[in-house]
Amino acid sequence: MMNFFKNLAGKVIYGIAKAISYIFDFFIWIFQTIVNLIIGLGRILLTLIAMGGILVIFLLFSPIGIALLFNPITIIVITLFIVIPILGKKFISYLQYLKYIVTEYLFDLSKYLTEEKAEYKSFNEYGKKYRHMEEERERKEREERQRREREAWEERFRQWQEYQSYNRGYQGYYQNTSGQYNGTTYQNPATEFISKYENSCKLLGLSPDTDIYQVKLAYRKKAKEYHPDLNKSPDATRKFQEINDAYEFLTEENIERYKNIKKGAN
Repeated sequence: MMNFFKNLAGKVIYGIAKAISYIFDFFIWIFQTIVNLIIGLGRILLTLIAMGGILVIFLLFSPIGIALLFNPITIIVITLFIVIPILGKKFISYLQYLKYIVTEYLFDLSKYLTEEKAEYKSFNEYGKKYRHMEEERERKEREERQRREREAWEERFRQWQEYQSYNRGYQGYYQNTSGQYNGTTYQNPATEFISKYENSCKLLGLSPDTDIYQVKLAYRKKAKEYHPDLNKSPDATRKFQEINDAYEFLTEENIERYKNIKKGAN
């Protein structure tokens, strides 16, 4: 009899978990649609303003433009276009987090009641598991971006070396910085690569002769300093993104490539 009631309770909890999952999906879809709509409208407005050019600037600084700009409704609309994309994404992320820990807890509790060997954990443990999953997803996405960028640089250097072979008068990285081959104009990628590399080092507070271990240590320090959840300055989000971009660029392969380019130039 006890097993019957446990099994029944497990099935009821499973049904509740499925219902909660659908409810969360519905609200996540609504907020995602609103955020995407606001972002889309914002891009259209920016495009129209860019197309208007000087005329738009003139209208904004005219008496009518100033009156419209400082109109309470206009201020509210502008605020919504700025605030909703930022806070909306964070709220959606929080809903996804809540959905995971609540539904996974209930699904595992249902299994525990209907299966003898099943077990369930505390909400806190499900929260840790979700954060670990997000970190793993971000790591894979970062590695994929690094792979694509590495392949793009390799292709550019390959094409430049092919042009060098064609241009027999070439004598080094900085002797002819561009030229045509088979109807295509090629630019020496070394100069751009060096500039991006040295700017990335500067963002992380490193010297160009750094190594991958120093890069990782500097990134952890800078990421913690400028993380938007910890740093409330207006440019924290932009700075945090720049630090992430620099960290993604300063791979072991790019550090070695930079040293080889500088060695070849000397």
